[in-house]
Amino acid sequence: MSDPASNETPPRRTAFFLSDGTGITVENFGRSLLTQFETVKFAQQSLRFVSTVERAREARRKIDETAVFDGVRPLVFSTLVKPEVRAEIKDSNALLLDIFATFISPLEDELGCISSVSTGRFHGLHNADEYSSRIEAVNFTLSHDDGSTTRHLDEADVILIGISRSGKTPTCLYLSLQYGIRAANFPITEDDLEGPNLPGSLLAYRDKLVALSTEPDRLHRIREARYPNSRYSSLNQCQFEVRQAEALYRKMRIPCLKTTMKSIEEIAATIVDLADLERGRGPGRSRAHV
Repeated sequence: MSDPASNETPPRRTAFFLSDGTGITVENFGRSLLTQFETVKFAQQSLRFVSTVERAREARRKIDETAVFDGVRPLVFSTLVKPEVRAEIKDSNALLLDIFATFISPLEDELGCISSVSTGRFHGLHNADEYSSRIEAVNFTLSHDDGSTTRHLDEADVILIGISRSGKTPTCLYLSLQYGIRAANFPITEDDLEGPNLPGSLLAYRDKLVALSTEPDRLHRIREARYPNSRYSSLNQCQFEVRQAEALYRKMRIPCLKTTMKSIEEIAATIVDLADLERGRGPGRSRAHV
């Protein structure tokens, strides 16, 4: 007999992310916390650029209406800075999780000084040099995508290699956008797998190489969605390429990261740690295998 409880619909709650800027910080923080509650289904809404009392009142109205509609108060994650804007949200019918109120005050006590929080502090143009560095990194990554050129590879902070559809391009773009890292990527083709070594154009940069790989079944599904019923997407071909590529990485002592069950964020963070990359500072000296 089946357990009736197993057929119950998981509880549903609404979570709002309030910010007077882009919302990136509060979304990342709030969603990280929500992932710890797997038995609850969350409807998530981001309310960005809530920087005036008028916008705050509009946000509060949405929150209160949601509380009535759901029959339970929403969760509100907030990084609002202005006191008058925060005051409008404070009395809403919600569980308010004010990130600044939680963490800024203890930091001020510990550091013995008053904080200078301001709207857009985390993701605005408060550091023009850092912003320019990120833009330069993105331009470098775009011009060195999928082995389109090997010029100036000596300027790369990291070079990702891997067979087709192993996640090189999105990972490189995230590294450049989020970390300001000059990330190039180079495909390992079937012809490369027939030889005993890496492509000659990569040999001079072995200390910058990190390989990406995945499970054949996952690779098969990704390729099949793009090129159905082709030799390229067949499971046998995927198994062959993964097997041969990983053998090549082991032989050449190239660090290899399995991406099958990892998000882009986790892959990028692992590469930063693996290749000893500091944010926008280029490669360090230590290397390790995953």
